[in-house]
Amino acid sequence: MEFDFTLPGLGKPESSRPKRVAEAIKNELSILLVQKVRDPRLQEVSITKVDIAPDLKRAKIYFVVPDGRNGSKALKGLERAKGFFRSQLAARINLRYTPELVFFYDRHNEETGRLDTLFRQIAEEKKTDDDPV
Repeated sequence: MEFDFTLPGLGKPESSRPKRVAEAIKNELSILLVQKVRDPRLQEVSITKVDIAPDLKRAKIYFVVPDGRNGSKALKGLERAKGFFRSQLAARINLRYTPELVFFYDRHNEETGRLDTLFRQIAEEKKTDDDPV
């Protein structure tokens, strides 16, 4: 008789440390963007999410730029300031290894806005179709 050890709850529990480190990185990067960065491409960049690998060696940082401005310029600015961000994180967060930073433009907000407008259009079309003339 063989046992199936893939049942829920029998595996190694997920650690909350990567979540805490990701939140700390997000907070520190947000503070750095507001207080220390002078690059005009990064003036209104906001960090939306940080995903970090379980071994804490790589952090994926998602950002948005308000008013639909060009995200590629902001991405170039973030890539250029990557070394500055890593050195500041090393000084501010007590980790054995400072994670590699990888930046991604977060298109989730754009998609949400696009879907909202589509749903509004559908609701208005349905409303006009239901109204007897």
